[in-house]
Amino acid sequence: MAPGAEAFEGEARAAFAGVAQRLGLAGPGGGEGDRYLAVVTYAGSGVTYKAVLGLWQGDVEIHVCRRTAVTECKVGIEGLAVSAGVVDRRGRVSFDARSLRRLRRSLAGQVRYVALVHPLVSGDPDEALSLMRAAGAREWRRPAVG
Repeated sequence: MAPGAEAFEGEARAAFAGVAQRLGLAGPGGGEGDRYLAVVTYAGSGVTYKAVLGLWQGDVEIHVCRRTAVTECKVGIEGLAVSAGVVDRRGRVSFDARSLRRLRRSLAGQVRYVALVHPLVSGDPDEALSLMRAAGAREWRRPAVG
C-alpha cells in the first residue's frame, strides 16, 4: 500500500517546488481525490499538471491536461515526453509509490519531464493539442455553456 494522502501532498509540494517557481505554476491545489486516489494539481500558461497517487495500487503518475473552448485533453507525462522527443524511450521514469522513498524517486523523475515538456504544451494551443494527441491523449468535448 502507498503512503497516505497527507504524505503524498507534502512530497508533491517538495518535488514541484523549484519547477513550479521557474515555470510560473500555481499550486499546489487539490483535485478529485477519493478513498482510492490522492490528487495534487499545479497549473499555469493554460496547462494543468495533476499528480495522481493510487492509494491502493501504490503508483503515481503526472497527467498533463490542456483545455480549449470546446475540448479537454489529458495524457500521461512519460508518453508525452517520448512523443515530444525530449526523452528517447519509455521506461526511464518510475511510477512506483509503494514506499516513501519510491514515491520521492518517482515524483522527482516525472517532475523533470514536466520541466522538459512545459515549453511545448504551454504555447500555441493547436500545436500543444497535436502533440498531446500524438502521445495518445484522451480527449473529450466540453459541455456547451449557455
